[in-house]
Amino acid sequence: MGVLIRPLVSEKMTDMAESGKYAFVVDKGANKVEIKKEVEKIYGVNVTSVNTALMPGKPKTRYTKTRVLTGGSQSYKKAVVTLAEGDLIDFYSEI
Repeated sequence: MGVLIRPLVSEKMTDMAESGKYAFVVDKGANKVEIKKEVEKIYGVNVTSVNTALMPGKPKTRYTKTRVLTGGSQSYKKAVVTLAEGDLIDFYSEI
């Protein structure tokens, strides 16, 4: 398991990809330099900047016949990577 866990694919991230920005779920202990090196190595692109954010987990409640179950989703670290002009990443090429 490397620094990158998986790419984030959503409507917002798809719109940002048109401007050269891609988002990934990364290891919580990874720093910006490690993320930049990993993206450049795996995808063969030039990274100009990396922005990171710790996304908090959200509380979840489920009502059943016998009781109320409470829990939550896990927190994760998100990295938004900006690529150099003309570079792009195609997540769907392997499908």
